[in-house]
Amino acid sequence: MTPAARAAAAIEILDDIRAGQPAEARLIRWARASRYAGSGDRAAVRDLVFDTLRRLRSRAALGGGEDGRSLILGACRDEGADPALIFSGEGHAPPPLTPAEQAAGRPPTAAEATDLPDWIADRLQTDLGAEFLPVAAAMRERAPVWLRVNQARASREDARAGLARDGIDAEPDPRCDTALRVTAGARRLQGSGAFRDGLIELQDLSPQIACASIAAGPGTRVLDYCAGGGGKALALAARGATVTAWDAAPARMADLPVRAARAGADIELVRNGRPRGDFDVVLTDVPCSGSGTWRRTPDAKWRLTADDLQAVLAVQAQILDEAVTLVRPGGTLVYMTCSLFRAENDAQIASFLDRHPRFSRHSARTLTPLDASDGFFAEYLIC
Repeated sequence: MTPAARAAAAIEILDDIRAGQPAEARLIRWARASRYAGSGDRAAVRDLVFDTLRRLRSRAALGGGEDGRSLILGACRDEGADPALIFSGEGHAPPPLTPAEQAAGRPPTAAEATDLPDWIADRLQTDLGAEFLPVAAAMRERAPVWLRVNQARASREDARAGLARDGIDAEPDPRCDTALRVTAGARRLQGSGAFRDGLIELQDLSPQIACASIAAGPGTRVLDYCAGGGGKALALAARGATVTAWDAAPARMADLPVRAARAGADIELVRNGRPRGDFDVVLTDVPCSGSGTWRRTPDAKWRLTADDLQAVLAVQAQILDEAVTLVRPGGTLVYMTCSLFRAENDAQIASFLDRHPRFSRHSARTLTPLDASDGFFAEYLIC
């Protein structure tokens, strides 16, 4: 595919996403229907779509609208490319720009340059203070690819060497002794021997740091109360903890048995009913706005509403109220979100402590792209 043909595909996909289709699902459907597109073409279209979603407001201003054509025109102008080379009408290229399209567009305002909805920008400016603009700027860029080394199977250097044999370069990070940042060959990861042999797992740096702060090792009984795909359960099992995983929607754990077998981890899944018992650590990685991960899922920031945020706050409070019954006296309740909103983080915990005074704060971690990777929050509470 030529760059212009890739742009034409991105225009169609962006129009569908703006009409309400999830970005990931729409890209998968396009890839399956476009047998002519090679792996490089699929990657290029994906990158163009996601880069544009990250910068939707500023590119809409530059291109004069929020439809797919205007957004790709804005992308050309944002990147200093000649739009005439893309909008040529030749072959599979988009039709030439009309005089009105050529005249449309202007520099983005300061608000548009944050590439956030106004109501979200207002909240984050209050919550983040002086860090708001630097964080907003970081969220307009692609997120790095991070790996967690499974220390039950390999050292960090052994994992790096295994990746290198498959053409994947990864650098250790001093902030967490399990973390590797991929610097080249990321698209080869799932076909690599290191992945197949369970030496590494995809996991962002921020949750790795948060999990490393949990006091868990051999003999520690851990319940991952919102297990989902099981990334945090696997991280704690690799340290020797005895891990039980549960999720209110058991289908979310469908991949966990395969992942655990690959990692050599023994994780008990509770699929029927609710977990029972007293655990040393109960981990609640609760549903949230996902605002800390919008570099990876940029379409989500344009779908989130204030009502959605209020609804998820109620779900978080309910999960905390359920989880307290499973923490043994002297045990630890860990609350995690991948959110930048104070309402989901410090304010949620303050409300919880008002309801459950037998718990007390031990420590907390607030991470942003400025000091780690994804936006992330973790509070460690002692019963």
